[in-house]
Amino acid sequence: MNTEAGTAGVLKDTEERNVVCMKKKEWLLLSLPVVSILVTGAADVLIKRSLQQMKMPHPYLLYFLGICLAVYLAFAAASLFSVETRKKVVYMAPFYAMLAQLLDGLNLATAKFALLPVIYFPAPDRVLQVFVKDFNLLLSCIAYSYSLLAISWILGVSIGIATGAWLGFSKRADYWLWPFIKALGPIPPVAWIPLALVIFPTMYSGSVFLIFLSIWFPTASLTLSGIRNVNKSYFEVAETLGASHWDQVFRVAVPAAMPDIFMGVFTGTCMSFVVLVTAEMMGAKYGLGWYVNWQKEMMAYANVYAGLILIAGSFCLFMELMFKLRNRVLAWQKGVIKW
Repeated sequence: MNTEAGTAGVLKDTEERNVVCMKKKEWLLLSLPVVSILVTGAADVLIKRSLQQMKMPHPYLLYFLGICLAVYLAFAAASLFSVETRKKVVYMAPFYAMLAQLLDGLNLATAKFALLPVIYFPAPDRVLQVFVKDFNLLLSCIAYSYSLLAISWILGVSIGIATGAWLGFSKRADYWLWPFIKALGPIPPVAWIPLALVIFPTMYSGSVFLIFLSIWFPTASLTLSGIRNVNKSYFEVAETLGASHWDQVFRVAVPAAMPDIFMGVFTGTCMSFVVLVTAEMMGAKYGLGWYVNWQKEMMAYANVYAGLILIAGSFCLFMELMFKLRNRVLAWQKGVIKW
């Protein structure tokens, strides 16, 4: 009995020590971004600015670091009341700390020591200044690009899925149309620019057409592939249960082909952002692509980087929404297929 009690006591002590160690490790990880941000701010304050770099009227980098620190501390405080939130914050903490150090290294290489050509590599605070000075213009460009992308994306996805389903269920369409689609689809959408300039009355409608093509073809081809790979027994069972032709299309084929459809949509979305920038360079008066091209011609590279940051951020946000939609639609695949 004494031996069993002693063993239980040792196990309990070991478990308690492990819990204490885990908590210490969590707090250490949670503190990494805070320390990293403070180090970046201290380096910006203590190290003198290079004479080759333009002086800023306001410490934009310190403002930005302060906002990042406040947001992170808010999430860290919220994690104290939610286990899931704490796991996510602890998991991402080293990555956030690394981002702060990358920003510190970039600031040292540009603003402090001017190790890179000043005209092509502006200091981070100059890029941050652009978001303040050109706020209204950038907002108009974002609205223009988002409207252009939304219309094109909705048309490309809906018509792409409809085209793939039609080819998958119609032997005539597959025989007569698929060879043309297979031949013309892989042509880069930007190669259609001369034709778009002639056919469409406005640059906006021509841009919609080019972005539509970039989304439509991968969505249609992978929808067709997904429908062709659906197990034939599914249709036999559905027909036995009295399902009509349209029920087999929308309740059997399309749901079963959803993994392939989402792959086509993701591929098309990636291509659409590339085509978006190119399409807006054809003569648009607004848009992120137009803004980047305009500022590049003026050699204002701080503005160019600001536009590129907005494009990258928009893409990440859009893809994150797509991943959430996919996880909701394909919830039945959780634990079966890893994306």
